[in-house]
Amino acid sequence: MGIESFNWKSLFINEETNQPKNEEVKSTSFPQNNKFPDAETNLNPVNLNANPFLGEVLEVYQKGFEGLNADGFDFFELYKSVNAVGVTNPQSYQMAFTMGKTINPNLTKEFLLEKAKFYSTEIEKVYEKYNITGNSKKSDLNLKINEEKKNLSKNISDLEAQLAQLQKELEAKKIELSRIDSDNAQEFSELQLKIEANNMAKQKIQDSINLVVTGINQYL
Repeated sequence: MGIESFNWKSLFINEETNQPKNEEVKSTSFPQNNKFPDAETNLNPVNLNANPFLGEVLEVYQKGFEGLNADGFDFFELYKSVNAVGVTNPQSYQMAFTMGKTINPNLTKEFLLEKAKFYSTEIEKVYEKYNITGNSKKSDLNLKINEEKKNLSKNISDLEAQLAQLQKELEAKKIELSRIDSDNAQEFSELQLKIEANNMAKQKIQDSINLVVTGINQYL
């Protein structure tokens, strides 16, 4: 199923909440001496060659994730920060949390986990909608394929039956052709003998008539 046929952007907009969403991630201003590295978020390496659509869909999910981000510091900013510094580095979490506290003094671990759940839930909604749409189209295509196979199989069976019948008729005609001479040999022979007899009889009568004609001319 082509990506262009599916409105991804609209799926990432949470219609059930009144929380404002930004289409682009707003960069957070940190104190210059404690600024996080400006780097792209690195997701787990994937083999894009295994699926030609994976890179495009992954980018759509990433942009949708960014589109859910609200003003202020929450899980999204921490997520970007720790991925830039090192997701397995404990100091990256401490550093991001400290910077977050400078922006939002009320920032807590519980708040971050709550927002993480929110992002995960919204992305899961998108996945479910896309999964249902994709599988529905796949099911429709599968039904179409099976119907075409069924129809073509029937057509092939009908043609094979016709070919078998034609082959049977062909063999019968060949046998009939091979028997023509033998079936008519006796009649043909009789006709030939009758023609020869007719020629011989006519010649015999003509000869006898000519003999008498010669006698008349000679003796009278």
